[in-house]
Amino acid sequence: MNNEVFRFFLYGDVIGARRTSLPRTLHIPIVKSRTAFIVVVAIVTGTVVGFIALRTAGQDLPAHALRPNDVKVLAAGERVYAQRCASCHGAQLEGQPEWRSRGADGLLPAPPHDASGHTWHHPDELLFRITKFGVAKAANLSDYKSAMPAYEGVLSDEEIVAVLSWIKSRWPMSVREQHNQLNAQSLKEPKQ
Repeated sequence: MNNEVFRFFLYGDVIGARRTSLPRTLHIPIVKSRTAFIVVVAIVTGTVVGFIALRTAGQDLPAHALRPNDVKVLAAGERVYAQRCASCHGAQLEGQPEWRSRGADGLLPAPPHDASGHTWHHPDELLFRITKFGVAKAANLSDYKSAMPAYEGVLSDEEIVAVLSWIKSRWPMSVREQHNQLNAQSLKEPKQ
């Protein structure tokens, strides 16, 4: 490309026409070749898109989306887990022994929340509802008995999201990615 084409883009005049609005001595030698021009446009476009993405990040997340990369949320979640969850689910998220078999009381022991358990098999919204309302109400199973208490009125919604986010942050990246895919699929499904 020659300088006249760039002059058109920079000054808005027609190639070969006399410029009247800008002095003839104004030359901006920003771009000397087509490749350089493309690189400059790509950098500017990338910067603008990146800025917009940062400004809008998280705005389209569902209300109870987990945030396993948010340091403040994780600090609160770790505290809540230690106070409310570790006594049954284990300090290392290991759960109780024989968690898949009902005990003498007819209840299932607390499952692990690490990668060996099934927590990550459920989307964020269901995990939130189970924690807040209990398994029976969350899954609409009126006859289901569980040792897991409902935390409605005990923990705020923010604390529930925080503790679930902390749990998710402890999973290996491969499990977290599978959970992210499960969430994406869940968001596409019609609500019942």
